[in-house]
Amino acid sequence: MSNDRELLLRLVHEYSSPLYVYDIGVVRAQVQRLLDSVGWKKKQILYAVKANYNPSILALIREMGLSIDTVSPAEVHLALASGFSPRHIMFTANNCSDADLQEVHALGVLCNLDSLSALRRFARMFPGSPVCLRINPEITAGSHKAVQTAGVHVKFGILPEDLGEVVSIAKSAGLSIVGLHEHTGSGMIDPEDYLKGAKKLAELLTPQNFPHLQFVDFGGGLGVPYQPDTPELPTAILGAKLSALFEDICKSFGRELELCMEPGKYLVAQCGTLLVQVTTLRNNRGKLIAGVNSGFSHLIRPVLYGAYHHIENLSNPSAATAIYDVVGNICESGDYFAEERALPEIREGDILAIRTAGAYGASMASLYNLRPLPGEVSVENGKVLRHIERRSNKDLSSHFR
Repeated sequence: MSNDRELLLRLVHEYSSPLYVYDIGVVRAQVQRLLDSVGWKKKQILYAVKANYNPSILALIREMGLSIDTVSPAEVHLALASGFSPRHIMFTANNCSDADLQEVHALGVLCNLDSLSALRRFARMFPGSPVCLRINPEITAGSHKAVQTAGVHVKFGILPEDLGEVVSIAKSAGLSIVGLHEHTGSGMIDPEDYLKGAKKLAELLTPQNFPHLQFVDFGGGLGVPYQPDTPELPTAILGAKLSALFEDICKSFGRELELCMEPGKYLVAQCGTLLVQVTTLRNNRGKLIAGVNSGFSHLIRPVLYGAYHHIENLSNPSAATAIYDVVGNICESGDYFAEERALPEIREGDILAIRTAGAYGASMASLYNLRPLPGEVSVENGKVLRHIERRSNKDLSSHFR
């Protein structure tokens, strides 16, 4: 969002705080930018729904013709309830149980399996079925070790050296390997980091091993600028290079395949703002600490990943700046949103806007300390599309009785 101070202050006055606000127009622009950047005609973008489950976002994703990537049976049910057909949903689970596979397969959704164990169990339960396989390209990328999802010792994907066994299992059970998938990590800004994984997967594609192949999925992990001075991902460059690479892949393979990508953060991170109110100010021997009515139970990324989120003082934007720690209301000393951050003078009662919070904010929130989850408001062109109300403390406590 930009130039939205008055709107956000009006929304927080009407709906109170803490409050997540999503600008659906930003999501629309990001989707269109990605679609326009990839010139390969036979393509499919699958939104990684784990990034944000908001109904307004899902409605837009469906309206713009995207599919859905899910990582749990509940996400599959959510996608179906949101109007996506089974053929527009993929289930990419990690360490999935037999019960997970049975539930998802019964719904007619394609399973993307990431281990020999899962493949053997799937083959035993559902011989003759189509399947997708997640390959570990052994290319490590991503902004933090916790979101680097490829490499020899990570928990994701089938190693290239095991492809012989993969082919043997598939043939013996009559499985049709219709898709191959890889994902190297999250938060990539350099197109070359993304392309390295794509090129590694391309080396493994042969019509002899994968005669039923229909698509190749290069995963997600496209980064966004969390800090004001961070450059944008050059999506047009990435799209052009990926399309050219895929054209070569298809020529080598002998027929046209579908190119798939699975962005989550890239589509929704910049649409979201978490609005919080300052409740407490401390001056601890010269260290200024601003306490707010939210915490890492609502936005865990700074604590979990050391992630940066830009913060604005909406109530006092033109004041002289000072250096603050912005901390939460959770009973943990590590509960913070920012440390040593220059901000316009903060007063008790001020509204702070924590930016770029549309991805892995509300979706990773918890009820820790039994604090209610924030409300959520989606807007487009200044108009409120939907409001999800925050539960009261009394309602929340009754849930556990």
